[in-house]
Amino acid sequence: MTFLLTLLAAIFVLGPLIALHEWGHYIVARLCGVKVLTYSIGFGPKLFGWTSKKSGIDYRISALPLGGYVKMLDEREGEVAKGEQHLAFNRQHPLKKIAIVAAGPIMNFVIAIALFWVLFMTPTEQLATKVGQVLPDTPAAVAGLPVGDKIVAIDGHDVQTWEGINYRLAGRMGETGEVSVTLQSDPQNSSARQTYQAPVQQFMQGAAQGKDALSSFGMLPWQPQIAPIIGNLAPDGAAIRQGLQKGDRITAINDEPIKDWISATRIIRDSPEVLLNFTVLRDGKSVQLPIMPQGKKDNLGNDYGQIGAMVAQSEIVIPDAYKTTVVYGPGESLIKSFEKTEQLAVMTVSSMGKMLSGMIGLDNLSGPITIAKVAKQSFDISWQMVLSTAALISLSLAVLNLLPIPVLDGGHIVYHLIELIRGKPLSEGVQMVGLNIGLLLLAGFMVLAIGNDISRLF
Repeated sequence: MTFLLTLLAAIFVLGPLIALHEWGHYIVARLCGVKVLTYSIGFGPKLFGWTSKKSGIDYRISALPLGGYVKMLDEREGEVAKGEQHLAFNRQHPLKKIAIVAAGPIMNFVIAIALFWVLFMTPTEQLATKVGQVLPDTPAAVAGLPVGDKIVAIDGHDVQTWEGINYRLAGRMGETGEVSVTLQSDPQNSSARQTYQAPVQQFMQGAAQGKDALSSFGMLPWQPQIAPIIGNLAPDGAAIRQGLQKGDRITAINDEPIKDWISATRIIRDSPEVLLNFTVLRDGKSVQLPIMPQGKKDNLGNDYGQIGAMVAQSEIVIPDAYKTTVVYGPGESLIKSFEKTEQLAVMTVSSMGKMLSGMIGLDNLSGPITIAKVAKQSFDISWQMVLSTAALISLSLAVLNLLPIPVLDGGHIVYHLIELIRGKPLSEGVQMVGLNIGLLLLAGFMVLAIGNDISRLF
């Protein structure tokens, strides 16, 4: 059942993105006077579809849902009647060819901007960007960031939400240097600002790989002080097997004092398959329990520990000082959607460069299985998360398709730019060599991405 729901979620999110990407190629081709033969969602054998009586275009859904294509009349792919040669793609001016090829990725950019626009216009109550906690032995601790001050900028870029902070920090992944954090001590006085320099070394790599950007940096939002008292225990968990009982209060883990539940869960999550010494208070007496968290994997394949223990229920009240309502008007939302699209596009290209240079591992590359799992997870959270996930995937499709690799749209654009400069296209032989190289590169990336996806399952 989980597999079916994951598949349906992936189809629901990816289907429209693929269809609109191909529609971009399709509509611009028709506007440029090129005859379209087939509009397909998916590759391989045709599952179902129809042929337009007016245009003769074969609209179809195909068996392999890993993309789609628009087949146009082209003399390189078959004989074309003399009366239709002016409708063939290969006969068009290079600028028309570039417009047709670029239309797909541009449509994905438009989709991302539109979805971000909707999300920015939706009022949300969020945690204020005040530093709630600074973790020891982290860049934030070394920089001496004060708890309670409001974060207003990262590396000189204004930030208004923790999501924005997270993206700015994630953009520094793999880097060594200093992260600039600007804090404001008085919310009413914009001049009461101070900038701190936090040193990072191969940020989010090594021992920190798999952790989120905020935890790796050591700067967290406000979190409730939940007493570390055990509530329910999973019948097959490590906790109950090693003697942890309902009502026990965790006072220390490996001699590190524990004052709240979140501190305990952070140590447990960071210690998969590592034996931990728990000190608990039971009936007024201190009890020592060795417990090894079971190793689990999240949707992105990151390892984490779990002992099968839940906290006793308690009421959580967020202080007003740590709450804020974020709302933007239509105009400001549109500006912010463009800014976010640009930021994430640059971060995506930068991350690819870092993978190729070895600054970050190739295991960060994800494929269709991970995308499907993330899509399913977004449906479990909220409609806003579904739109956000769709926007991020659409943006990734746009950037990936614009890479100058033959077979991809970016590679074809390079061919047509060369044709525009030379006044004639590259020879068929040269183009075929490029396409074969592109296919090998693409196949290699797909094998690596799917291999990473599979490794995250186990």
